[in-house]
Amino acid sequence: MNFKKLIAQKIETHNFAPFGQLILPAQDGKPYDDSDAHLNLRNGTPRFYIMRLHQRGRKFGQINRHCLCTQCLGALNGREWFIAVAPPCDEDRPKIEDIVAFRIPGDCFIKLEAGTWHAGPYFDPEIVDFYNLELSDTNERDRHTHNFLKSDDLEFEIV
Repeated sequence: MNFKKLIAQKIETHNFAPFGQLILPAQDGKPYDDSDAHLNLRNGTPRFYIMRLHQRGRKFGQINRHCLCTQCLGALNGREWFIAVAPPCDEDRPKIEDIVAFRIPGDCFIKLEAGTWHAGPYFDPEIVDFYNLELSDTNERDRHTHNFLKSDDLEFEIV
């Protein structure tokens, strides 16, 4: 098996832009502008929920995308976490060289553009709760997966 290490970059508005938006805290009453999440939830019923995830390391061999909606993710309780992403593309898999990883502090959330490839969330504590905004049936009718373990005998690790 082949391994590829991905060094987690500190997430910033400009370096995450090809994949979506970094959403930072703002004062109450601030008018809507480009710093707010620009959502696409028009292809179904929005679902906002808290998902409890158990620590599973930082290795992955599969990556997913959702083409019908944007997705927002953020950790509760100020927990730091990690995600690997690749920009949306018309292919049935992302290019290996396009996959990058980010370290996300617990005081913000991300919005993934429709079609953005992603693996994660990953984190170090045993359990982390995440809020998740997507469509009610995203994982049933809008989950496109590519398995690098099968196609390339490749596993990634976020370091």
